[in-house]
Amino acid sequence: MNFNNINREIIAGVTTALTACVLITSISWDFSDQTAEDVKTEIVSFQSSAGASAAITDAEDNTIAGASEAVSGDTVGVVDVENNTVGQPLEGETSENTEEPEVVYETFGYTNLGLADVEGNLNVRKKASTGSSVVGKLTKYAACEILGEEDGWYKIESGNVEGYVSADYIITGEEALIIAQTEARLMATVTTNSLRVRKEPSTDAKKLSNVAKGEELNVIEVLNGWVKVEFDGYEEAYVSSDYVTVEKKLKTGNTLDELRYGGEISDVRIDLVNYALQFVGNRYVWGGNSLTNGVDCSGFTKQVYKKFGITLPRTSYTQPSAGKKIKASAAKPGDLFFYGDSDGINHVAIYIGNGKVVHAANKRDGIKISNAYYRTPICVVTYFND
Repeated sequence: MNFNNINREIIAGVTTALTACVLITSISWDFSDQTAEDVKTEIVSFQSSAGASAAITDAEDNTIAGASEAVSGDTVGVVDVENNTVGQPLEGETSENTEEPEVVYETFGYTNLGLADVEGNLNVRKKASTGSSVVGKLTKYAACEILGEEDGWYKIESGNVEGYVSADYIITGEEALIIAQTEARLMATVTTNSLRVRKEPSTDAKKLSNVAKGEELNVIEVLNGWVKVEFDGYEEAYVSSDYVTVEKKLKTGNTLDELRYGGEISDVRIDLVNYALQFVGNRYVWGGNSLTNGVDCSGFTKQVYKKFGITLPRTSYTQPSAGKKIKASAAKPGDLFFYGDSDGINHVAIYIGNGKVVHAANKRDGIKISNAYYRTPICVVTYFND
């Protein structure tokens, strides 16, 4: 290796650098009678040839016009020579953008969503008239699909209910979508014919009951292979995640099935059922005895029966003793369905006909209509002598 050549190269490099430094310090910059573009051109030209940093000074004001750490080919963005400002944004500076980001709402399967705006119940009528018969009810914020509008009425569909509601009591548009985001609940829908509900998340745990296909259970928590659900007042209840679909849903209306009775059904049974149905949507309160302010399952049956002169014991497990047990196939509107587990009876509902019951279900749903076999009944009892 020839060290002399290396030394010569080093000396040549140092000499070039020193020459550039002398050149920079010796140049007199005069920006008088020049435009910003002219100044910019000169700076670029110098930077490209020297490849060094340049702190350009206005001789008259002795201020820095625009320092850069430019390498060959870079530019200094001089905007205003007179005020010595540069075109690059300051650190942290952002461009103005007044456009609001688009908000995307979940629609939960509805294309024209409406929500009931009532404190109690909103009647769904067969026709667009207050004189028309009631075919269903919507509770507060129950959702419906708006199918059309007619003289201040909306034609709607909600669950199994289809009919007309007053437009004055329906929230629509963006307001409905905003409310829906917080009102939607996580629900587990049973996909098998009969699903076991267990006390713990294990196939070895105690079975509380069976629930029928299509039943919807409020989800408390989704676990690995199990779903914790709210179920008839039990503190702990679980179903296998293999046999349910879990999704957010809005509550829907309850149908008041047109009860078609034969001559053998007494008027008192019909009156009792219709009386019980008017409280659908009201609150569930453990130990409560008020049909309007809150009841539990046995409080509901006791207070409804009391209206018709029939006295029942207070708890669900003692109420069967006051009546006569019958086959479920022989049940008539007004009879009681009792449910429970291996420890005994713990829930009761009023049969309303057509395979349905009305009952004080739980804190989230309150008083509601369900399939009479939404869980397997332990016994059915009548309190009538017909």
